[in-house]
Amino acid sequence: MNEGSPLRLAFTHIPRRLWAGGYNYQSNLFQALSKFRSGEFAPILFAGAGGDDADLAPLAAIPGVEVVRSAAFDGRAGLAAALAWGLDREAVAEFRTHRIDAIFEAARFFGWRLPYPAIAWFPDFQHRRLPQLFPAAARWRREAGFRMQIASGRTVMLSSESSHRDFRKFYPGAKNEVCVVRFATGPSPAFLSANPAEIVAQYQLPEKYFYLPNQFYTHKNHQVVVDALAILAERGFDAVVCASGSTEDRRERGYFDEVMAGVRSRGLEKRFRHLGMIPLSHVYALLRACTGLINPSRSEGWSTTVEEAKSFGVPMILSDLDVHREQTNDTASYFGTDDPATLADHLMRVSQDSEVSIIRNLVPYQYDRVAAFAADFGNTVQRAMQASLR
Repeated sequence: MNEGSPLRLAFTHIPRRLWAGGYNYQSNLFQALSKFRSGEFAPILFAGAGGDDADLAPLAAIPGVEVVRSAAFDGRAGLAAALAWGLDREAVAEFRTHRIDAIFEAARFFGWRLPYPAIAWFPDFQHRRLPQLFPAAARWRREAGFRMQIASGRTVMLSSESSHRDFRKFYPGAKNEVCVVRFATGPSPAFLSANPAEIVAQYQLPEKYFYLPNQFYTHKNHQVVVDALAILAERGFDAVVCASGSTEDRRERGYFDEVMAGVRSRGLEKRFRHLGMIPLSHVYALLRACTGLINPSRSEGWSTTVEEAKSFGVPMILSDLDVHREQTNDTASYFGTDDPATLADHLMRVSQDSEVSIIRNLVPYQYDRVAAFAADFGNTVQRAMQASLR
């Protein structure tokens, strides 16, 4: 690193179709650093040679972000080298070529001999809290990755105090530097360009609808929402939930088809609407116009969808997780993950209390929260740099 030049931070591309939350996290982080820590940090995003242009173009457009394509970031060959030899040599060669100063490891391990300061981001500990949702091989692969990062002395970054408690519980002997960095969203103007009324009309949604923008992963628990809609149908109350996001869950293939088969068999097609993968500008438009956001998840580290709803002051109906209460300061409505009746009550009440045709804008002081996110991340990078010198 040259004196006065920004720290060059290596990130690896997270495909949106596989993990929308991770993709959005990096997008929000890059924008926060660009807006509030410009000149201090330069994110260098490494993607495979076949990386999705539609994913990468919006990230490359963020000021200060560089995108590097390399076959070294295709597939899992690098992980095998990191495990066998302690170093993903091909990835490290790219880091050297592009003058990297520090590494951000997200669902990727570059080896215990990595010659750079590194931050290991543990988004959550779902595989420990809900082991039944993971095939044994996937669960142990994730656990082994976490333990190798801990044993390699990585600075560990967590997204909530709830996750911090989990970390201390599951890895009581860990001596790593641990930082809690709560992220906040500051969507770029490009993502707010779509007219919410036009997008609502495009998807043929009613004036009042609830929004569920979670990928169809098993732990996201869409089934409890379908059950709640069935209860409301029995009560004669009309409520519509629109869902968006990927239908791929590599851990339990067929989950989406199973949920939608249940929707059809119960005659709820008009009440539960799946829109598929939609542009982020449409996600924000639907969020700004919805009656309320639903997140029924059984496990979260720090929910991206909740954070996005907070940024516009959207009413929220959330599963009763410690992290959801931490994230919302107990200001949302909560229900048990297996309690569709309470969820139905909340949907009914929020719908009755809401007005129609409200288009929300960013709440005041939202960017103060984003600035704090950028500052906390920056402090974490500095602590990782200092830890590497010990």
